[in-house]
Amino acid sequence: RGREVEIFRNGAPYSRYFVDGTQKFGRDSAVVLGLRHLEAQDGACFAGSIEDARIYASALTASQIAALKPNQPSDPAPVGWWHFENGDARDATGHFPPGQLVGAARVEGGRLILDGTDSFLVTPPEAAPGATEVAQPDVPEDWILNYHLMHPGAESLPGDPNAAFYLDGLYHLHYILRHPWKGRQTFAFVHVTSPDLLHWTWQPTILQRSFTGHGMFSGTGFIAPDGRPAAIYHGESSGRNQIAIATDRKLSGWEKPYPVEVKRADGSPAEMNHWDPDCFRIGDTYYAISGGNNPPVFKSKDLRNWTLIGDFVRRQPPDVVVGEDISCPNFFPLGNQWMLLCISHPLGCRYYLGDWDAIAEQFVPRTHGRMNWARNEQLVWGVLNRTDFFAPESVETPDGRRVMWAWLTSAGPDNVLLNRSIQSLPRELSLPSDGRLRIHPLRELEGQRRDPVTLRNVVLSHAITGHGDRVPPTSPPALQRITELPGDSAEFRVIISRSEASRKLLGFVLFAGGDDPGLPILLRPDTGTLRVGTTEAPFAITELADGEDLELRVFVDKYLVEVFANGRQAVLAAHPHPSDRRALDGFTVGAPTTVRQLDLWRIEPTNQGFYEARTNRVWEPKQR
Repeated sequence: RGREVEIFRNGAPYSRYFVDGTQKFGRDSAVVLGLRHLEAQDGACFAGSIEDARIYASALTASQIAALKPNQPSDPAPVGWWHFENGDARDATGHFPPGQLVGAARVEGGRLILDGTDSFLVTPPEAAPGATEVAQPDVPEDWILNYHLMHPGAESLPGDPNAAFYLDGLYHLHYILRHPWKGRQTFAFVHVTSPDLLHWTWQPTILQRSFTGHGMFSGTGFIAPDGRPAAIYHGESSGRNQIAIATDRKLSGWEKPYPVEVKRADGSPAEMNHWDPDCFRIGDTYYAISGGNNPPVFKSKDLRNWTLIGDFVRRQPPDVVVGEDISCPNFFPLGNQWMLLCISHPLGCRYYLGDWDAIAEQFVPRTHGRMNWARNEQLVWGVLNRTDFFAPESVETPDGRRVMWAWLTSAGPDNVLLNRSIQSLPRELSLPSDGRLRIHPLRELEGQRRDPVTLRNVVLSHAITGHGDRVPPTSPPALQRITELPGDSAEFRVIISRSEASRKLLGFVLFAGGDDPGLPILLRPDTGTLRVGTTEAPFAITELADGEDLELRVFVDKYLVEVFANGRQAVLAAHPHPSDRRALDGFTVGAPTTVRQLDLWRIEPTNQGFYEARTNRVWEPKQR
């Protein structure tokens, strides 16, 4: 009644609580008996039998509830009534269509029998189970990217990249796909392969619920003791992390996964959180961690017998916020340190750099950094609300480079990319002797350059001098047209001498036209930041090496823009705009600025495999 919810058991009050507001159920609602709810990620189901189930138009009083008898009419009459006396799952009032029995659910002896494992009754109309299995429209042409990896099917969420390998000349990557399964939602690992991390081909989806018996949540790839590829991941609805080992190096077959059961040194079961895992090898010992606010680390020689060690992270750096978790972890050596690449759900992609204490078998961070920053219009804290650059994964190339991706979760206005499962450009990570992380675009992208154009000594002459003038500007002369991009698949590089850029508030604007002010890219000496759109990330010219000039590399893929600054910083933004907007403008504040060199290229698209997969749908998981 109102905001009060009261639960009765055997005719007596059992519990009472309050809600923020009432929930309305319309014609698109479904009646579910046995499953917690259709979107339940843990797949929790009731085990037992149901003799009588009813829905009333309004809450009953305590006396009315006490008067109810199984299989007998009541006053008031219900609007939905399942008594199972007729041997099927029909609503006796006729208001709801016949129910569908899912899994091992059955009607027997006037009862609905449920075994607690993916067994339930669901009564459409539109919501389930068939309606969720209707193929949705493919990605509209305007949203199809030229050289970013993205899912070729309908809307999907989440899109975490997982379990990456380089095997026999071919890169393998998996990413999570939510899909219908027996009337509700579950998750699979879609498998893609590439010779160069750019041209991707979709493979049949093996790691899915129909094979594993559970959904696929985040994890990583590694090599088992016998040399076979293996994946560790969280088994959605299993309550455990799981290990699956491939039967071949093409990943065309996998052995049935098994749970990671961890014990203490005395042999007793370890009480620990089971969440996003990672597995890495040091010498002949495998170590694994399980995500959460304070991840545990455990070890094994054979991937079967695991012993708990303790806390994985010895101490948290001062810029890690209390309440941040470590999820989607990936731990690997980088330079002369170790890197823990991960997320926190409320603040997005981040990393630790530090040392592995071989005696304590523990990670000791030296520094912590972020790869995701909130836009002005986003919240300070909150998953999917300020996590444009989210779940990461990495792989080592045969020449020793560490390459990472991240799922672009909430990029763009109004979370417009949330359901597209778009991966960032592959980024090369390195750690030179100065201990500062370097981030460069994948060097193979240079092989996609076409039709080069170079402009030299471009002068931004109309400096903004008015203290009340708008920055960035929206019109000439302060907004100065430099050139046009060579299409919607492009790269350009800007080089400005250090002395020319020093203490300058300057930048560039893409796609400006009509009522659209465009997407600004600007350097702010007042805050020591690089701004792309309304996202600002730390970057200061003063921190460059002596004699090092400012160099920006900007990748434009339709509405998606990624900016790399001197290998020290990388920031992205999504800016949907009409396809004919190709303007590249510049501006400067206080004094003219000379751009020493501006190089432009058309980027040859790498999305042929996307179009093939959109048609052949070889990746599509089973639905029942």
